[in-house]
Amino acid sequence: MIHPYDEPVYLISIVAKILDIHPQTLRQYERENLICPARTNGRIRLYSQRDIDRIKLILRLTRELGVNLAGVDIILRLKENVDAMESEMAELRYEMDKAKNSYGVSPSKAMVTKRSIYDIIIFEE
Repeated sequence: MIHPYDEPVYLISIVAKILDIHPQTLRQYERENLICPARTNGRIRLYSQRDIDRIKLILRLTRELGVNLAGVDIILRLKENVDAMESEMAELRYEMDKAKNSYGVSPSKAMVTKRSIYDIIIFEE
């Protein structure tokens, strides 16, 4: 059975075996707030495929690139920020295309849209 990407279904022992690491390594990553597995009512850790992919990235950074856990934390936070900005840019492009198609707004006119705490102004090139 295939589970959704974010569904927490894997026990710590299974994840440790899949990734060939000690369960204590996973506990350390959790203490360092690098991962945050779900918990059952009995406080058993459950990991999703997304968690496993994140752990794989952490292992690659530490093993192959020699990054310490503090550096991994910074890299992961920056990656999350970049991902959020890319998502927002895609949404803005969609809104611009929709405005151009629906309201006849030509690309030669400036468009302004408000996003969170900053303004994005798009001018004719």
